[in-house]
Amino acid sequence: MNKIPGYRPPRLASLDALRGFDMFWIMGAGDCITTMAGIQKTPFLTTLAAQFEHPYWNGFAFWDLIFPLFMFLSGISSVFSIDAQLKKGNSHKQILARIVKRGVILMLLGIFYNNGLNIKPLADIRFPSVLGKIGLSYIFASIIYLYTKEKTQFIWFGSLLTGYWLLLKFTSAPGFPMGDLTEPGNFMSYFDRTFLPGKLSRGIHDTCGLLCTVTGVATTLSGILTGNYLKKERQSPAKKAGWLAIAGMAGILLALLWNSVFPINKNLWSSSFVLLTTGLSLLLFALFYYVMDVSGHTKWAFFFKVIGMNSIFIYVSPKIIHYGYFAEGLFGWFAGLFGVYQPAMILLFVTFTEWLVLYAMYRKNVFIRI
Repeated sequence: MNKIPGYRPPRLASLDALRGFDMFWIMGAGDCITTMAGIQKTPFLTTLAAQFEHPYWNGFAFWDLIFPLFMFLSGISSVFSIDAQLKKGNSHKQILARIVKRGVILMLLGIFYNNGLNIKPLADIRFPSVLGKIGLSYIFASIIYLYTKEKTQFIWFGSLLTGYWLLLKFTSAPGFPMGDLTEPGNFMSYFDRTFLPGKLSRGIHDTCGLLCTVTGVATTLSGILTGNYLKKERQSPAKKAGWLAIAGMAGILLALLWNSVFPINKNLWSSSFVLLTTGLSLLLFALFYYVMDVSGHTKWAFFFKVIGMNSIFIYVSPKIIHYGYFAEGLFGWFAGLFGVYQPAMILLFVTFTEWLVLYAMYRKNVFIRI
């Protein structure tokens, strides 16, 4: 992990802003909404709060988009990062070493995020993690980009989704009928129970399991394919935004069709889930890209940009920095003025405290890179 003072790499304005928008919700804004709904149980707040909770198994909520959207954006970033290294004259071997190093660091950070630095028995350690899935998917998707052409990358994307569907369709856990997709009966969960060391987040299933890295690679690869398209000079940026939006709507439609035989399911990271989240990610990115990079309206997104420039730091740092302690000290008196809404306001101020730290880092040109 490198600290890069005085350096701001050239990048799409929309990329940092959308990444920051994505991270904003898990910094505390989402918890603020669910807490508010628990206090003021209006139909509107109850419906809104439901979008900030993961369905237990099948189904989809806005909260399910946060993770794959980040992976999608990391795929776009990978295209420009790898191309920049190639232009500097770095060999494929050198770039591969950096890809693997970055992915491994993310996986190690994920283990730290889950378990801290406490010494535990192996059986009590949870190895799968959000960062681990991002890192492992990034490694394989970036290798595909580094060593194959665009047409082959499309083939990889389709093959990963189709192959994973067929795998789960024609297998199951012992004692369950072939193609069983329940939590105890599906093959993915059985595979993780059998081969993953340590503990799983749900005992019989892990929400960031190892086998579903197959479709995790496809999610990151969807961002790589998007980055490939953005590099093309045949079309104007405005037309690119339009076609990205059309591709997004097509992905959503295909996901809904596939849902009838392979349910949209974040826990399994099902192929239909990948298409749905890719479609939604494309629509969001097309919007941010058109407003910011095409039309030049960037000032409104400064709040999100500050978050997006240090996204991994703000995800991991709450395990080290007690932001709630500082928020209580700085703003607790003010939150108390809101009476029964104080818990929700504290969460809002925790988010704001985190942003102030990120803003201070931004002003000092300190960006944590992996």
